[in-house]
Amino acid sequence: MLRLVYLAYEIYNFIFRPVLFGVRVLLVKDDQVLLVRHTYKKGWHLPGGGLKRGETVEEAARREAREETGAELRSIRLVGIFSDLEDGFNGHNILFASNDFEIVGPHDHEIAEARFFPLDTLPDDLPPGQRRRVEEYKAVTQQPACGKW
Repeated sequence: MLRLVYLAYEIYNFIFRPVLFGVRVLLVKDDQVLLVRHTYKKGWHLPGGGLKRGETVEEAARREAREETGAELRSIRLVGIFSDLEDGFNGHNILFASNDFEIVGPHDHEIAEARFFPLDTLPDDLPPGQRRRVEEYKAVTQQPACGKW
């Protein structure tokens, strides 16, 4: 059922091209990144999702991390804002990072699996934009504050 809802969402976005804002969170501990696999789309992803009305971007990042991984974030930092304009998409991802968190509960029903991956052994089906952000983090370079997702 969730796959059908997600497909309808993608069709709506293709037709109407709304401007979308979402958050993603790089959760890294012991040189491993926490990724999620959704029940409704393929591949591994950084935890994240859309903002709710009246919610700040930091609140959204903390909520999405808790919902998708069961993680309670203590310190969190803004990494940057990245645009995803491929394939007619009009999305903007606000990326946060935290290495100060604790897994305190289960993930929600839309997540099939949450798993830590070594920074040197990322899964093949991690989307390119998310892979770029993890690679930048791993390289310990100054990450760009904005750019292409």
